[in-house]
Amino acid sequence: MFSSWRIRARLFWHRFDKAPLIVVLVVGIVAAGFGLLLRSMSADSADRRSLMCLALNVYFEARGEPEAGQYAVAEVTMNRVASPYYPDSVCEVVYQKNWDPSRKRYVAAFSWTEFQSVPEPHGKEWRRAWKIAEDVYYERREPKLAGVLNYHTNRVDPSWSQGKKPIAEIGKHRFYK
Repeated sequence: MFSSWRIRARLFWHRFDKAPLIVVLVVGIVAAGFGLLLRSMSADSADRRSLMCLALNVYFEARGEPEAGQYAVAEVTMNRVASPYYPDSVCEVVYQKNWDPSRKRYVAAFSWTEFQSVPEPHGKEWRRAWKIAEDVYYERREPKLAGVLNYHTNRVDPSWSQGKKPIAEIGKHRFYK
């Protein structure tokens, strides 16, 4: 009985027109390849958008700072992305606003994002900010400020810094855990 089933299956296979099967397989492979390409392009686009937000934050928050200070700003931004207390994407962290009851308005986490318009970044400072953003985003260098979520310029003494542990002072910024 088993051998008769095998014989019938082999006869069916040999009589079967395989052209439609080949067409379906080729179309399936092309569709899968196209889907993978779209997914790859989408991921690349998301990475590029995240890199742009991170580089803009480094540029506008710390472009006049030493390189270590720029890396520190980028690390704090990425630490916030990894933290459960902040949004899950770089751009959401950079453009995050919270309600300030004393000012009775939404206040940005990074002051430059409150401006109506910002100048187009350019030049050597922009290229350096982009490189630093790539290094931190793609984890090309060992982080120096693991777990650090806050910083401010040393020209101010915000109330939120009271009770936080100062970790470093780099350039004109103080960093807190």
